[in-house]
Amino acid sequence: MTSTSDRYEHVTGQIEAAARAAGRAPGSVQLLAVSKRQPVGAIAELAALGQIRFGENFVQEACAKIAALDGYALEWHFIGRLQSNKTREVATHFSWVHSIDRLKIARRLSEQRPATAPPLNVCIEVNISGESGKGGITMDEAPEFAAQVRALPRLKLRGLMALPAPTGDVARQRESFALLARLAKHIADDDFDTLSMGTSGDFTAAIAEGATIVRVGTALFGPRAD
Repeated sequence: MTSTSDRYEHVTGQIEAAARAAGRAPGSVQLLAVSKRQPVGAIAELAALGQIRFGENFVQEACAKIAALDGYALEWHFIGRLQSNKTREVATHFSWVHSIDRLKIARRLSEQRPATAPPLNVCIEVNISGESGKGGITMDEAPEFAAQVRALPRLKLRGLMALPAPTGDVARQRESFALLARLAKHIADDDFDTLSMGTSGDFTAAIAEGATIVRVGTALFGPRAD
């Protein structure tokens, strides 16, 4: 059976190799370990190996983990669809939100971010494949929405996030990620430095097109029981 350390070494090695192949600088791509529905012990095991960034989809589950792992000084990223009645917990306990696609949610996060905390880092989620039923704004909506989010005082707009329609065709993977990268250049400012794109099945293609954060779950933790 493959160990956690073996999987972690394999994934980080793939990230480094993909960055080199794309002519990227060492350390230019951050690994976000997607830990939803993973037990606290599995997260602690990865943290002991040096992983500090973890992504969660469900607020109640995440807050319990954050409390249990308080001694590890981890960086928590919310990557799921956020309901308005959960914004206070996210504004209080997370460093990043990757899934901003509604101004109402962005405003609540800004209003509820504690004054003692730095501004909340956020990414705008873009529905890059135009899939019905999936979160994210359209590409055409992105420039205006970015301006609205930038105007919120307790948020810091860092970039864009996307989860394209799954495909095993690497050329199609790269095409989707290239669209997001071009959109980011169109609306960038000095703080706009993040492309959150690429998961276990396509992160090498995402890195080739400029990803700065890749969100990896299964390849790190193994298949979830659910």
